[in-house]
Amino acid sequence: MSIMKNLIHGTNFDHTSLNALQKVTLRAVVMSFLFFGLVAIEGMIMRAVVTGPANPLPEMFSHPYHYFSIMTVHPIVGIFGSTYQLVFAAFMFLVPFLTKKPLYSIKLANAVWLLITIGTALAWIAAFVWQYAPLYTLYWPLPADTEQFKVVGGIVFIIGVALIMLGTFGFIYNIYATIFARVGVHKDKTTKELLISGFGIDGMLNLWHKLTGKPPYSKEPALALPVVAIFRGTVDTFLDAVVILSAGVLVLVYLIFDASGNPLNVAAIDALLYKNYFWWGLDLVADGLVLIYVAGSWYLLATLITGQKLFMENVARAALMLELLVSWMVWSHHLLADQGQPEMMKLISGEMVTAFELLTQGLALFITLVTLWKARPLKMTMELKYLLGGLVGFGLAVPAAIIQADMGMNRVLHNTQWIIMAHVHIALIVGLYMTLYSALYVLWPIVTNNTKMFSSKLSNIHFWLYLIGGIGMGAFGGMAGLDGMLRRHLYVNGEFNTLMILAAICGTMILIAWFIFLLNIVLSVGIKGLIGIFLPAKDPSASYGIEPETIAENHKS
Repeated sequence: MSIMKNLIHGTNFDHTSLNALQKVTLRAVVMSFLFFGLVAIEGMIMRAVVTGPANPLPEMFSHPYHYFSIMTVHPIVGIFGSTYQLVFAAFMFLVPFLTKKPLYSIKLANAVWLLITIGTALAWIAAFVWQYAPLYTLYWPLPADTEQFKVVGGIVFIIGVALIMLGTFGFIYNIYATIFARVGVHKDKTTKELLISGFGIDGMLNLWHKLTGKPPYSKEPALALPVVAIFRGTVDTFLDAVVILSAGVLVLVYLIFDASGNPLNVAAIDALLYKNYFWWGLDLVADGLVLIYVAGSWYLLATLITGQKLFMENVARAALMLELLVSWMVWSHHLLADQGQPEMMKLISGEMVTAFELLTQGLALFITLVTLWKARPLKMTMELKYLLGGLVGFGLAVPAAIIQADMGMNRVLHNTQWIIMAHVHIALIVGLYMTLYSALYVLWPIVTNNTKMFSSKLSNIHFWLYLIGGIGMGAFGGMAGLDGMLRRHLYVNGEFNTLMILAAICGTMILIAWFIFLLNIVLSVGIKGLIGIFLPAKDPSASYGIEPETIAENHKS
């Protein structure tokens, strides 16, 4: 029996539960892609504005208040409104199937996408209506400066961020409650066994036992490898949410006191200590959460596509545990340009430990590629194309980041478009999103009851436009950074006009690709089907017809 058949037939879902899980997954996916469209449009506005005299947009878009408010909310919408929704939806669907247990709470899953949607909308409104523009950070004391920003804008923005973090806590609780539930295959497992497996410790022990000639510590780990990655990554998700929520609450308290006419002393908070705390938490989104979640997704996709066991699985498990330690210790690479930051922290955390991320992510890429290579011949299906695209994205973005993790190079690159375009945008747009597109194509038959994509031609057009546009925009923006173009800066004289026009063309390709993908989805399920996603689940007597084919067989030539 194939891995995909095991995912389906090994899970005892009743029709009502399955239909409800499908619907809540699709609701979050739809909202994710709507927010992606919004963030793509915002990105194109910023790309056009910095072309200076060549800017074709109305003058209102070029006003500094509007430009910097868009810059503030752009990553909030992109990372939380779009990426979080898509990742959380995929994992709340996959964990039940991978553990062969029902999701702990469908109601909580619905609350998650609603909280993140409402929170993102509030943050966007704060920027659009009140031009709240602390450049997406909650740095101290900038967001609490009511002489620079309207109090109501700051309050709405922080409330929005807080709702996103509460939704994140709901996702975490749902995942862990499902994993630790003593039912099905885990009814006889102890908490200790699940924790050892969840952190990848069993992989390390298996490797140690092999080196010392002992029998394997665990021939059948308690948790499948993709669940280990989700379990591990969710630890960072929790810590990140705690930091961002607490920072937001602190800013909110200062805003409220300032609005009441009794301002608090901002000097009571040590700015450098606060900045270290803030970046320790925020860095877990990128260097902990994203890398670990993505590695787990690669492993799952590689095994589903090939139908084979993952190459070097014990090493992969051990690497996830190693990444736990690395992800908690690398935040200082964001502070290499801060003169007040202790030099030893810059050296150890910012440079030396950060270099390990090239090893851990490179190992994940290597294991995935070897798993695919050993399964030749493979048919180049959409899910395989997108998986390879995701590997290319991180293959470009991670080395671009490691270059910056040097105190000398950081002085040249840190505050330029290089970091935000060559690293961040390629990592997220190409690396993360193409991996998620691959997962979407794999899960599409399951969540839509075997509904076929309307057009494979549209899927291929989307793939190539998105891949070329994503890499191109990051590359041209990175070149501008090498030429000295600063980030968080408004250029009005067209100083980097040629590169920005080329980046804008590539960004337009991404926007067109998004529209084509959305069109393909709408044509696949129909307007009625799209509306039906947000209606209550079907009755228990409904026939769902889920008979998934063996994915591996479809990839064989």
